[in-house]
Amino acid sequence: MERKVVFSGLQPTGNIHIGNYLGALRNWVLLQDDYDAIYCVVDLHAITVPYEPEDLRRDRVETAKLLLAIGIDPERSLLYYQSQVRQHVELAWLLATLTPLGVLNRMTQFKEKSDKAGRNLGLYAYPVLMAADIMVHKAHAVPVGEDQTQHLEVTRDLAEKFNNRFGEEFPVPEQITPKVGARVMSLQDPTSKMSKTDPDARSKVLLVDPPQVIRKKIRSAVTDSGHEIEYDREKKPGVSNLLEIMSQFTGRSIDDLVAEYHDTLYGHFKDAVADAVIEGLAPIRDAYTALADADVEALMLDGAKVARERAEDSMASVRAKMGF
Repeated sequence: MERKVVFSGLQPTGNIHIGNYLGALRNWVLLQDDYDAIYCVVDLHAITVPYEPEDLRRDRVETAKLLLAIGIDPERSLLYYQSQVRQHVELAWLLATLTPLGVLNRMTQFKEKSDKAGRNLGLYAYPVLMAADIMVHKAHAVPVGEDQTQHLEVTRDLAEKFNNRFGEEFPVPEQITPKVGARVMSLQDPTSKMSKTDPDARSKVLLVDPPQVIRKKIRSAVTDSGHEIEYDREKKPGVSNLLEIMSQFTGRSIDDLVAEYHDTLYGHFKDAVADAVIEGLAPIRDAYTALADADVEALMLDGAKVARERAEDSMASVRAKMGF
């Protein structure tokens, strides 16, 4: 029996942090056990906002290296650069002819990003390319965070619309609820999610940060009034965020951590959190350092070759159904 396909993609925008890892990427590794896993560095999505070509080249390989370092296994998963599989773009155009403008007008991410990056067609049509990314491999499931749920609904609608109009072709992908996950908040504003694009470097711990930088960032994390270590998202969001981070990296329950650190000074508690994060990231940092850029690029080219062959099988059927 063939395994169902799971697909997900990561933008090569640099600044991959523990929120990305705990909230999503760690689950990509787990999904390799149960699915035919396809993972993609979505570099075409990255150019919908202002960028520098040299930064894109560097960030692409850095993102690929980090995915390998966290445990994405080329023997068990397909990993490649989106731009090297042109069927993504071909299918996006075909799906664009089925996409109502009203659907795109309702996309909250377009409204948010266009205020900062300026309005352009690529940013506007982003959800259609995302749908093509998923559908070109006939994915059955997609692990997405709550900020991408709206985009996945567009994909589901387009799959159903294509099937109704041209005949059964695409699975209607399901959203995967991660077995393990966390909503990691900013270290400087614990009421906001940790973000790649936050200009304050202290707000996030990057996967490649050295130990001394991790400790400095966590020591500078915003805490709350009072002195007790307690879990209360409303009254003590800073301490609660640190408790959640420590729980994720140690595997210990928050109740257990509160019992141990309840009467501990904030500084001592922060050092304990830093120790847990440093220890948890050490294998990733070591694996990342051991990877050579040239070897990773060769691996990504091999992955793209396989991805093109798989995508072409899908597109041959799509073209025939649409009259080409």
